Amino acid sequence: MTGPGPAGATRVLVATRPVDFRKGMDGLAALVTAQLGGDPFSGVVYVFRAKKADRVKLIWWDGTGLCLMAKKLEAGAFSWPSVHDGMMRVTAAQLGALLEGLDWRRVHQARRTRVPQIAG
Repeated sequence: MTGPGPAGATRVLVATRPVDFRKGMDGLAALVTAQLGGDPFSGVVYVFRAKKADRVKLIWWDGTGLCLMAKKLEAGAFSWPSVHDGMMRVTAAQLGALLEGLDWRRVHQARRTRVPQIAG
């Protein structure tokens, strides 16, 4: 991601169940600790959605404070994993696609290109 948000190499965890969107950063941080067994101050980006899949919130620790980002799509809904308990890890590229309203499941990590060796 570019701009004001989490850095690209950051670990990203998506909560698979919707949360009460009245919660702010402190309420979401408490949820991470109490219900998900995580640490909101670890630098991990935690992603949450409302019951209506048109809104998401992210919280993360940037080294100086807890950050909260919220986004609401004007049309459509965010593509979201099947509803199960717990968290699911996604890549930073998948998070970027999710935040753009794209199907994040179609984004894969780039494969390393192997350069052929010339026999000498």
